[in-house]
Amino acid sequence: MRKLLLLLALCVAGLAAAANAEPRYTVVKIDLRRERLELFLRDDSGAPFKRLDRLEAWLAARNRQLVFAMNAGMYHADFSPVGLLVQEGREVAPLSLAAGAGNFFLKPNGVFLVSDAGPRVVESSEYAALPKDSVRLATQSGPLLRRGVVHPAFIPDSDSRKIRNGVGVSGHTAIFVISEQPVNFHEFALYFRDVLHCRDALYLDGTVSALHSPALGRSDFTRELGPILGVAVP
Repeated sequence: MRKLLLLLALCVAGLAAAANAEPRYTVVKIDLRRERLELFLRDDSGAPFKRLDRLEAWLAARNRQLVFAMNAGMYHADFSPVGLLVQEGREVAPLSLAAGAGNFFLKPNGVFLVSDAGPRVVESSEYAALPKDSVRLATQSGPLLRRGVVHPAFIPDSDSRKIRNGVGVSGHTAIFVISEQPVNFHEFALYFRDVLHCRDALYLDGTVSALHSPALGRSDFTRELGPILGVAVP
C-alpha cells in the first residue's frame, strides 16, 4: 500500500503531560509532495456523505482506500459549506466575507488551501488577491491563527471547552490536529503555535470534530458532517 502508513506521520501528543492535566492532542502530518489531499462533500447522486464510513464505502466501491479523513469546516443545515469550498480547482461555494454570529464569523477568519505552491492558511480577505487558477482545493472556516498572532477573541481562561479540530501548515506539510479532551480556543491556538511551531493555522470545528485513521485504528462516529478533507489511495 505504498507504505502510506509511514508517510502519514501520526502521533498522539501530550501523553507525558497527563500528570499535570495538560490537554492531549492527536496530530496527523501529511507531506503534500508525496500525498494527495482531497475535499469530499457529495456522492455521484448529489447526496452529502455526512459520515466518514459512508465516504470510506463509496471510495472502496471505486477501488480506493481512505487512509485519512477529517471534517473540513462548518456547514449549513443542508450540509453545504458556510463559506468557500474549492474541489479539484472548481469553486463549489463562494468566499464569504459577511458578518454574522458564531465562530465562523469571528474575524479574522481564514482559508486553508492547496495550490501548485503547496498548502497555505490565509486570512479570508487575502484570498481574493491570490491566482485562482493554481488553487486545487480550499475550505473556509474560522477563527484563525495568522503569522503567530493569537486571535484577539481567544480568552486564556475561557470555560468554553470542546473537542476541537484544525489544520496548520509548515512548508509542504499540512498538520491536522484534534484534541483528545475538551479545550478552549486559546489552548488550541497555543498548541499550534508553541508546540507544533505553526504560525498559520485554521480552526475547523468543535463538537462535530472527527478523525478517520486506519493506522490509529480509529474512525470517529459523531454528528453528521459537511465537507471532509481526506487522503485516498488505489
